[in-house]
Amino acid sequence: MSMLTPPGMGGQYRITGDKYPRMRRSRWRGRFALGLVASVAALGLAGWGTLQLIDVFTGGGKKAEAVGPKADCGSRATPSASPSAGTTVKPARITVNVFNATPRSGLAKKTADELKKRGFKIGDVGNATKEFDKKVKGTGLLLGPTSSLNTSLPVLATQLSTAERRTDAARKGTELDLIIGTGYKDLNSKADADKALAALAAPQPTSTSSKQNC
Repeated sequence: MSMLTPPGMGGQYRITGDKYPRMRRSRWRGRFALGLVASVAALGLAGWGTLQLIDVFTGGGKKAEAVGPKADCGSRATPSASPSAGTTVKPARITVNVFNATPRSGLAKKTADELKKRGFKIGDVGNATKEFDKKVKGTGLLLGPTSSLNTSLPVLATQLSTAERRTDAARKGTELDLIIGTGYKDLNSKADADKALAALAAPQPTSTSSKQNC
């Protein structure tokens, strides 16, 4: 009987040999170790995600300050002076034909004389043609060639600002017509007309794009 055989046990239960049997480690220890590693990894990911959220809501500290100004870079509209379209034409270079489309007599000559005093050249003066006679319901009609729309026509309009402006593509030359309508009383006062001319001649600010250095 071997020394390893417990008393009272023999036969087929007899233990032979001079070494103790090896004991297998319990499986729960391995599972515990794996669970611990997984928990540490999860905590690490959670901490990293928290730091990322903090960076998003706080702007990332100094990096955000460095990047911030670039967001404002690009094209910006800045005012610059440009002359108004009508300033190239002076009243002395504009010839005005004055026609009366109302039943009241003498309006064409009176208006033409006043325009002449204000520096305009006077062409034909008389009654309006059948096309316009007693058909201009407002204070008047300013008629000129297409080229006068942004040149001489606005200058004449400073004298009768309530008049309708119209251009005719078939019209030749540079002369303008002032057709007096049934609602006409008088030209704008000279003070108001001079003020309007000064505003027309003053440079008007326009927006231009400029790029900033980033």
